[in-house]
Amino acid sequence: MLRRSTTLSVALLAGALALTGCSSGDPLAEPSASAPDASGEAIVIGSQDYYSNEIIAEIYAQALEAEDIAVDRQYRIGQREVYLPEIEAGSIDLFPEYTGNLLQYWEPDTEARLSDDVYAALQEATPDGLRVLDQSPATDQDSYTVTSEFADEWQLENIEDLAGVDTKLTLGGNSESETRAYGPAGLAETYGIEGVAFTPIEDGGGPLTVKALQDGSIQLAIIYTADPSVAENDLVALNDTKGIFLASHVVPLASDRVDDEAAAIIDRVSAAMSPADLVELNARSVTEELPAAQIATDWLAEQDLGSQTS
Repeated sequence: MLRRSTTLSVALLAGALALTGCSSGDPLAEPSASAPDASGEAIVIGSQDYYSNEIIAEIYAQALEAEDIAVDRQYRIGQREVYLPEIEAGSIDLFPEYTGNLLQYWEPDTEARLSDDVYAALQEATPDGLRVLDQSPATDQDSYTVTSEFADEWQLENIEDLAGVDTKLTLGGNSESETRAYGPAGLAETYGIEGVAFTPIEDGGGPLTVKALQDGSIQLAIIYTADPSVAENDLVALNDTKGIFLASHVVPLASDRVDDEAAAIIDRVSAAMSPADLVELNARSVTEELPAAQIATDWLAEQDLGSQTS
């Protein structure tokens, strides 16, 4: 567990940051002419290497800028194992997170499963120097997802129904999922579904994962519930009756440098975002291929929260 790790993987972080056109570079690097000065006034905002998370981060950034609060964008920083040590080390001040997955990172053996319980446990588990702001009604949870054909063939509705599948099962997801609480070992422990193989597919439940499901390379995929590809490709998210996936609301993770004024702005954003909003935001990225900045500007204007394009 990397809870207290402050080791900086410079090469990996720099490579991930290079993926975004909106980023102003490594938060530990010397400031450039286009970046905020070294006074420490700007709030450094990060995001996962996942389009939906980047959209939320950009909404945070524009909402703060609309109130004349300077921000420094550091988007597409990879997965939790990469960016959380940097947040804990103080390199990043504000990050859109997800309550259940974040709690399981810090407390792998947590028994919290329901929304309020998970949030309360997360507040307790958050390291010194950091805090979680208000959780949003918007949710984006991992799920075990199958094709509708596979669900019909084996009469699958709930995860425990996988016990009746009389064929080899392979689970696909980002490589770190293999050892997380909802990987094959967790599936065996929680549901008694044993012998499930794992195939790493490094696109966060994206097109490569969907294609692997459709061509039968995998039978199960870890895909977020707010991903528009679920409806577009007639996929089925199996019901998680035993809570292998914790309730997972969008929640801002903030450093002590995010003051009360900035926190109040972000809390208003969180309160305004619904689960349907998040699906629609994601769909605009996938279907309309709009950049995160435009999607954020439009949503903030619809919510009358104000926006300012980066």
